[in-house]
Amino acid sequence: MAKLGIHKDFLMEFAKLEKPVQKRVHEVFDKFHEHRHAGLHLEKLEKARDPRIRTIRINSFMRGVVLAPESGDSFLLLKVMPHDDAIAWAVKHRATVNSATKGIELRNDVALERATAGVRRLAETVPERLFGDVPDKELVRLGIDADLLPLVRQLSDESHLDALQKILPEQQYDVLAGLAAGMSPEEVWREVVLFQLEQGSTNVSQQVSVVPDRDESMPPASGTTVSGQDELAAAMSRSQGRIALVSGPDELMEILGRPFDAWRVFLHPSQRRVAYRPSYKGPARVVGGPGTGKTVVALHRALHLARQLPTDAPDESILLTTFTRDLAADLRRSLEILIPEAGVRAKIRVVNVDALANEVVRKDRSQNLSILADQKEITTRWARIARRLGIDFTDAFLDQEWRHVVLAQNLLSPEQYLKASRSGRGTALGPLKRAQVWRAVEAFTGELRNAGEWTFLQVCTEAARLLDERGTNRPYRHVVVDEAQDLHPTQWRLLRACTEPGPDDLFIAGDTYQRIYGNKVSLRSLGIPVTGRSTRLRVNYRTTKEVLSWSTALLTGEQVDDMDGGDESLTGYRSTLHGEHPRVHGANSKAEEIAGLVRQVTEWSRVNVAPREIGIAVRFVQLGKDIAQALQRAGIPSVVLGTSTGTGDGVHIGTMHRMKGLEFRCMAVAGVNDGVVPMRSAVTAVEVDAQQNREDLLGELSLLFVACTRAREALYVSWHGAPSPFLDAARKS
Repeated sequence: MAKLGIHKDFLMEFAKLEKPVQKRVHEVFDKFHEHRHAGLHLEKLEKARDPRIRTIRINSFMRGVVLAPESGDSFLLLKVMPHDDAIAWAVKHRATVNSATKGIELRNDVALERATAGVRRLAETVPERLFGDVPDKELVRLGIDADLLPLVRQLSDESHLDALQKILPEQQYDVLAGLAAGMSPEEVWREVVLFQLEQGSTNVSQQVSVVPDRDESMPPASGTTVSGQDELAAAMSRSQGRIALVSGPDELMEILGRPFDAWRVFLHPSQRRVAYRPSYKGPARVVGGPGTGKTVVALHRALHLARQLPTDAPDESILLTTFTRDLAADLRRSLEILIPEAGVRAKIRVVNVDALANEVVRKDRSQNLSILADQKEITTRWARIARRLGIDFTDAFLDQEWRHVVLAQNLLSPEQYLKASRSGRGTALGPLKRAQVWRAVEAFTGELRNAGEWTFLQVCTEAARLLDERGTNRPYRHVVVDEAQDLHPTQWRLLRACTEPGPDDLFIAGDTYQRIYGNKVSLRSLGIPVTGRSTRLRVNYRTTKEVLSWSTALLTGEQVDDMDGGDESLTGYRSTLHGEHPRVHGANSKAEEIAGLVRQVTEWSRVNVAPREIGIAVRFVQLGKDIAQALQRAGIPSVVLGTSTGTGDGVHIGTMHRMKGLEFRCMAVAGVNDGVVPMRSAVTAVEVDAQQNREDLLGELSLLFVACTRAREALYVSWHGAPSPFLDAARKS
């Protein structure tokens, strides 16, 4: 069997091909399990910069580009493109080995030579230098080729670096992008170079590409063309953030059968170092903005822990959990892609936190629980109680005080509430006011008891108490948490009670810039210390820089906590991808806005974007249903998430909340009107509680940020009437 590597560019280009062409690609490369001369005809190209880069015929219009040494059976699939484009790409590129990471790089020598001359002329008019404070020896240590230093030294700003992204060797661009984003050389060494080096030395295998190469051959020096089979095999194994290694035809079929899904569970070296660290001494956390791969890291961490279990460990020894049922279902699907072995997968249980809590309490009481989940009914009861008791508090204030203070701190008596901290609550309360609030809390909980009803947070509190009573007899060995930023303290207590404190007890992934439910926590105060075991991911591998820059502009000036007593930061957060600038469209009426949206979806469809690869986020589900009807009239299939409307292969339409955790090639965010985003009913009046007003506005802003960053390649934002004030900063960016 040939050692076969698949470059990420090949996989993503393959995913966009029409089905008949995909089938033919698979037929051609399936022959790699045969001897190369028996199954393949790799064509050498005249005047190629690298004679080992060759092409192979797919059909009369398409060709594949393959890196193939003169001898041996190691191959790297690089590109799949139209015939002329494939040949033009192949003759200009050369494969070399990075001097620092020892992984494969592809260099466009022709474009680099032209760029050096062009940048030199441009630099004559601009005195500033982007990397003027970084010595040559540091750049070389980080893997920048000596022959590229003249080009690097002439760069004057980040836009010039961005313009070179497609022609610079990938790993060298990552180094320069990190420095340009404000990272120090040592930070770049740790987060870009060292991760890759450690990955190369440990050769940790990944599912979907489960062939660890054991060849210990030394790679060639930087700038030297990859030659023999041993050199190529070794260099491929050191490039697992960009190259998937395939063990056989069945695995090749699995990857090509679901290319987008497969690539979703691949790891960049910086992610792999976190996911496959042998052990953490206690709770560990990974943070990062949208698209940095936190969920992928969490999935791989669950896999790593499952493989470390003793052979006699029972099934479902590991809990993989998240905030909602929809997110849990998505985790379950991704786990099936990542772990084809049913026996290993059975060691991991996937369930959302509230469902887990319900199960624990239901088993204890041997009966189903009646859950009061209707927020309107909850606030109606608080309003009725306030009127009956004659106290001057709004229903929203009482509900928030109960959730964010009483339940959050597990306060069980008026004495505890009187002494409790109310940090983060804007309205100060003296002893008399606190006594009035407690009377309302007792009345509210009393009504629930008399009706045999529970709220979700009460169920979590009771479940945590029941598990704590077990002592060391905890239900799980390890707990992995995704979308951690939205969990309430009661839910954290439950998760803390699920596993005995110790090495690898909890692994947490989250981003407080994406907090959309307003639940603030201090992990340390809940018995989950992550100090010294927290890693930040900075590179977005999903969203183009244009979409990312536009979306992060929404957050200009906002300060967000880090769940552990500090402040979160987007410093160094960047994308490695480029595409079109987001489109915005204002309309005079809802009908006009929907018509424009249908035109945009039609335009995406004309460039071979499948309906299921398009997402539309709305604040209200009714607008989503109206859009679905308009798409149906235009002959475009759609599905409204959370309803029985439509087909799963159609355009996915859902509320902004339901879009959390999903991603699409093309994303539209509709109905971003003033008064809708932010939604008036979701924001506490400033005169009631100024602090809560700020928190509510930040939650609504984060919701819009989440919706926009679901886009991989294209973003379209629309409104009718007056636009949301949140759009002001982004529209100016």
